[in-house]
Formats: sequence, structure tokens, C-alpha cells
Amino acid sequence: MGLDPVDLTKEFVGIKSVSRWSNAEISDLVEERMKTCGFEVERLSFTDQNGELKVSLVGKKGEGKGGIGFFSHTDTVPGQEQDWDAYQGIVEGDKLYGRGSCDMKGPLACTMIAAASVSADQLKHPIIIVATADEEVGGKGAHQVTHESEILESIRPEFGVVAEPTSLTPVYSHKGSAHIVVTAHGEAAHTSTGLGQSANFLIAPFLAEMAELAKEIKHDERFLNHEYNPPSNGFNMVITDYDTKQNVSAARSTCHICFRTMPNDHSEALVEELVNKARGYGYEVTSSMSKPYYLDPENAVVQLASKFTGGKKPETVPYGTDAIH
Repeated sequence: MGLDPVDLTKEFVGIKSVSRWSNAEISDLVEERMKTCGFEVERLSFTDQNGELKVSLVGKKGEGKGGIGFFSHTDTVPGQEQDWDAYQGIVEGDKLYGRGSCDMKGPLACTMIAAASVSADQLKHPIIIVATADEEVGGKGAHQVTHESEILESIRPEFGVVAEPTSLTPVYSHKGSAHIVVTAHGEAAHTSTGLGQSANFLIAPFLAEMAELAKEIKHDERFLNHEYNPPSNGFNMVITDYDTKQNVSAARSTCHICFRTMPNDHSEALVEELVNKARGYGYEVTSSMSKPYYLDPENAVVQLASKFTGGKKPETVPYGTDAIH
């Protein structure tokens, strides 16, 4: 259709779509290019908690049911300020540098152009291309597509490929995640008054327990899975007292705990243990968990991917993708 993968990637990179902003502009361009490639396009959207419009696209070429879907996302991580313009798409040698060039505007461009090379009347089953919003910040776009897309519901692709950058190594599994948010409530007061109660002191005993637990988890086989590298769950904790000044007792202190879930790693039991500990102290607590994605490495689509990538052995990865949705 006259599209070049490098040029199309540069077009996509040239539009800023960091997750904290709207991705409507790049979605408009992707939709236009999908239609150029002969796709029928479905558009889904939502407004995030900051009032930003987020858009996901589902493109279909061909008729019937089943087929294969290729899944990408249009948002990017923010990165750090560079000495160069990260949104120009600079080509040096055989590499293209730019924000999101690998993760994952380049893969999106390549799957679109590959699909464009086949006419609809040549297809026995349809091709689906999905470009989601907010993959980098929780995957709400993929969740919406999974639950609301009329195209996906009517076709139900038999196979799916998430086009994340893996150096063309087939990946059959990745970790999920668990999140626990624990908040202690104190009473704010200027420290000179002798009044108030610092939420930081209230939450301190729980934090001490978490510090000890983090050491244990790294070596406890119940929480390890050696099919992954690393085999541990990356147990982490972040704390905030909402920028309370040093001469004021904190009214709130919140601890965010996150770890990666793996098959047969007792994740559910660990979440339950943490929640019960927090409630035992009288804290406010919420939790959520997503299961890992796992496909039998002997599955036909995994083996086919291995064949077409030069016989590379399928692997696992420690991060997460939209596949969990």
C-alpha cells in the first residue's frame, strides 16, 4: 500500500503519547493508516482519572471467524530528558532511535504493513490489529477492548501475538502482578503544640515486618519459580506521607506494596497474609492481583513462532503485557 515500516514508525514516534497525556492524536493517525491498509476500524475510548481522553483501536481485514490478532499499544513511558529530540525518529546505521520506537510503535507499524501486503480476498480467516491505550499504566485500554469490542466478540481470533520487543524471541509466559495499598490515619498538628498523632509512627511496625518479609521472600522456595529469570517476585514497597513537613505530624501515611505473580508461587496466600497483617493493625487496606500469562510452550502458535524466528527457543519474561487481559 506504499507504506514503509521505517517511515511509518517515524510518523508514530513523532507524536507524543506518554501515558499521562491523551493518545487521541496518535490514535487518529493509526486509524487513518489502518484504513489505508484496508482495515475496518472500531474505535473505543474512555476518560482517565486526570480527564485525559484515551483511545483504543481494533482493526479487521477479511471475513469470517477465528484468524489471528496482533496486539500493540500506542502509549509510551515518559523517559528522561535527552540531549536530542526523542520524538524525531533518528536513524543511525540499522537502528531507529526515538521514544517508543521499540515499545511499541515500531512493532505496530510492522504488523500493519505486513497485514497490508495481503488482500482481503486472499484470506481464509480475518486478521485483527489492536492498538490499545494505557498499557504502561495498568492496561485499562486492553481491558476495555476485551470487554467492549464488537469486532473481537464477533470474530474471536484463534491466535494472538503481542508484538512487544523481545529481540524476536518467542515468549510463552510472563508474570502478573499484585498490589496492596495500606494507609494509616493519624492526626495532623504542629509539633510545637504537643498535639497530633503521626501516621508515620502508626504505620512503622507494619513497615518493619515488611522489611523482614522482603528478605525471606527472596530465598523461600514457596515464592520462587525457576522457569523465570529472575525466579523471585520482585517484592517492593513505596511509602508516602503526602509531602508532610518536618514540623507537622502526618495525618496519613500510605505504603504501596507490589510484587510479581507467577504460576504455583502462593501469590494468593501472600496477598491474604499481607492484608490480614494490615487489618490487624487497624489500617485501611485495599488489594488487587492479576494472574500471570502462561501458554504451553509446545502450543502450535509458539512452535510456529519459533520456526519463523530461526528456531529460537521460546522463553519467559519477568514483565507484564496486555496479554493478561
